[in-house]
Amino acid sequence: MSTNSGIPGLIILCQPNDSKSCGACCGLYNYVDSSRSSLTLRLRARTRRFRENVKSREDIGKYARETIAAEDFRKRYEVIYCCEYLGFLDDEERRVGCLLHPQQNRGADLRDVSFYGQELCAGHLCPSHYFIPQSQAQILIKIIDDWYLYGLCITDIDLVKTYFSMLGDRLGEELKTQVFDNNKLRKIACRYFGWKIDWPYRSPDANRLGKYYFDGSQYMISHIDYEKFGREISKFNSIFLSFSSVFNSADEIDEAERLISSNIEEFVRVYSLNH
Repeated sequence: MSTNSGIPGLIILCQPNDSKSCGACCGLYNYVDSSRSSLTLRLRARTRRFRENVKSREDIGKYARETIAAEDFRKRYEVIYCCEYLGFLDDEERRVGCLLHPQQNRGADLRDVSFYGQELCAGHLCPSHYFIPQSQAQILIKIIDDWYLYGLCITDIDLVKTYFSMLGDRLGEELKTQVFDNNKLRKIACRYFGWKIDWPYRSPDANRLGKYYFDGSQYMISHIDYEKFGREISKFNSIFLSFSSVFNSADEIDEAERLISSNIEEFVRVYSLNH
């Protein structure tokens, strides 16, 4: 794991190890079509174009023009810039990151040509670095080896903190990273985080991402109208919002609560059998 942040002990969540990374700050999930398949094709084409054509700084302009001409750059949220220099860093396509970074260019730092520039790209740390406890971030890094899912989860502070807080409250102790050496516990937690992609009550709207929905240059916090279904606000409300939930009946809310509760209960049961 990288800790080169200028802050002692702080793990860099963008590039934690060789099995995944996050490109959310570069606009990775801000395209109208941010499905895994679409982003994979987008990043693959960029990486191939960059490696084949960029031999020196003078080639970057041509790369940028061809990339912008070839892609659909429609955004969910206009204010977030979608960087055309985000691509795959490895042949296995496990890590996304900056194609202009010196580690990708034999030591030459080309980031000054990007929209944000070298200084901001090198120095920026997203809110998750400060608001997700290091112990919880380390667990997420340990259990998720998928760039697409990892980026969606590590940037969703509520999704991570609420789950681990609920587990800690039930167990009466803070979870340690080594707990997830247990494959069964790892699978249970991964099933929960996997709902970030395939939650059965996820809104199909392209302008939704987690608890946010976008209207051009504005973003708003989503709201679930429990009162309409004769219900109190669910104790899982923050999780439901993180999963971009939309419910059509009280029965759907009941089933959604059952899914979360069952996951937590299964984790507690398996944990108790091994401790």
